[in-house]
Amino acid sequence: MIASSPRILALDFDGVICDGLIEYFEVAWRAYCQIWSPANDTPPDDLALRFYRLRPVIETGWEMPVLIEALVDGIPDEKILQEWVTIAPQILLDNKLQAREIAAKLDNLRDKWITTDLDGWLSLHRFYPGVVEKIKATIDSEIKLYIITTKEGRFVEQLLQQEGVNLPPAAIFGKEVKRPKYEILRELIQAAENPVSLWFVEDRLKTLQLVQQQTDLENVKLFLADWGYNTQAERKAAQNDPRIQLLTLSQFAKNFSAWL
Repeated sequence: MIASSPRILALDFDGVICDGLIEYFEVAWRAYCQIWSPANDTPPDDLALRFYRLRPVIETGWEMPVLIEALVDGIPDEKILQEWVTIAPQILLDNKLQAREIAAKLDNLRDKWITTDLDGWLSLHRFYPGVVEKIKATIDSEIKLYIITTKEGRFVEQLLQQEGVNLPPAAIFGKEVKRPKYEILRELIQAAENPVSLWFVEDRLKTLQLVQQQTDLENVKLFLADWGYNTQAERKAAQNDPRIQLLTLSQFAKNFSAWL
């Protein structure tokens, strides 16, 4: 039997709490310009919209400028949706690039942007309706809240502080922890004094499926955020999976019993 509320609530950040599509594209375009040096540093008119639509294929930040290169190179959107896992490494290979180098460039660009124009950077993010209120209410309850994300923890802190959300840094597991999300979920359960119910909300189906594969995490309740960066096919797959609950934004904002 599933508890009507969790003892631990773990949330992804991008695509669950915060929509950063505009910032993603802007920083990805800047990194792309540094790496590929296009003749024109103004992006084509339709590029941002295509990038937004294809955002679900991206797992970590280094892939964003690579996605722009794929689009500029004329690879069709549908092919990217279907074959991104082979397209991205091939682009790295063809251009003699390393993922870690691109990631460092992207983080440096963000850091510089935050240092020189914090308000401008923050203004390109928006929090999904009702999410900040839900987070504040959860922090004020007996439920322990954690954020597990592939974004740098310091960027998450900046954005949450802007919204008046005071979550201790120890409750934010960012890219810098360098561990899979299922490993962090395991650690949270092991650190609890008693057996606890843990609910995990994520917008990436593949991440939830990796949790499913961990036999010791079979009691973790998994939710796919249908408002996040996922495709119709992924939402349908979640609906057909007995372990994964498809969650709407309106459900998220309500009492936990409405999630089930």
